[in-house]
Amino acid sequence: MAKEELQKKVDLAFLSAFYGGLLTENQRRVLSLHCEEDLSLGEIAEEVGISRQAVHETLSRAASRLTEMESKLGVAGRFRRMESGLEEALAALKNAEYNRAEILLSDLLALDQEETDGL
Repeated sequence: MAKEELQKKVDLAFLSAFYGGLLTENQRRVLSLHCEEDLSLGEIAEEVGISRQAVHETLSRAASRLTEMESKLGVAGRFRRMESGLEEALAALKNAEYNRAEILLSDLLALDQEETDGL
């Protein structure tokens, strides 16, 4: 499998963790079979009882919906920024870079407050 295709599946699965509840049951099932179980379109079609073309269309609609929700809400991106910042702060603490860790944590708190205020 091409690296780009694998990354696309990982990204869709990640977005699904945040916004999967906004998809239809059928979209969630098809997406799960595609991303998590790595089934081909033909295998998914057989499993779900729909055509290969319907699987492709369902995946496209699900991906569009997930991408749309992320562009509007930004929850997954916020999670990634917070996770990255916490990892950097932890590394700074392990290296006894206390001033840097304090700045990183302060930035994360400000980011959290800024995004909370925006809701």
